Amino acid sequence: MISTKAAPKEGQPTFNPVIETRSLSRVYSMGAVEVHALRDASLQVHQGEFVALMGSSGSGKSTLLHLLGCLDEPTSGSYILEGRSVEGLSRNQRAQVRNERIGFVFQTFNLLARVSAQENVTLPLLYRGRQKDVRERAAAALERVGLEQRTHHKPMELSGGERQRVAIARAIVTRPAIILADEPTGNLDSRTGEELMELLTALNQEGSTILMVTHDAKIAAYAHRTLRMHDGQIVNGKKP
Repeated sequence: MISTKAAPKEGQPTFNPVIETRSLSRVYSMGAVEVHALRDASLQVHQGEFVALMGSSGSGKSTLLHLLGCLDEPTSGSYILEGRSVEGLSRNQRAQVRNERIGFVFQTFNLLARVSAQENVTLPLLYRGRQKDVRERAAAALERVGLEQRTHHKPMELSGGERQRVAIARAIVTRPAIILADEPTGNLDSRTGEELMELLTALNQEGSTILMVTHDAKIAAYAHRTLRMHDGQIVNGKKP
């Protein structure tokens, strides 16, 4: 099992903010038109929390998650990750933060089709420049998500649920403090989605801080608390 710090009891995260945004905004220019994808978003996520982010399509959920994952830069506002200001970091520095501190789980899995599950999982370690014990670490991560018998299978030889588990193994192989999940059950049937949520819950109980985008209230119920978004704004957990 992957070693993590001891987690707080469920529903009782510690009160050290690992994610903090202040008036975060993102504007995209499309010719003469400006699209305000995110407007003055302020939030805190504390160590050991499991937070769900809900809202209709186009409400800004994925935009916010990409900013928190250092995949994009805000137009204005500030983002503080584990006490460190993110704005002003170079592209390489943001990539280093992603690789060392954040595990990202995508709805569409984003696996390389021509290599095995194990090779997909080793990628974050190789990007880090790590050469020692990468196969052992990848095998341990795949065992953690219940795929120890599928390590040499390519993504097209796996079910949708198995591919998402490979994506989670890839996200946790670097032992990140934070897991960001963008609609992790969106392409799965209800039973497989529930199994996946039980896995994310176990990872949270072992110490991982999780922020998850979902449109499904049943999936959001696994989280400690839910934030809602509407028209690019966080509306304090209440429907607009």
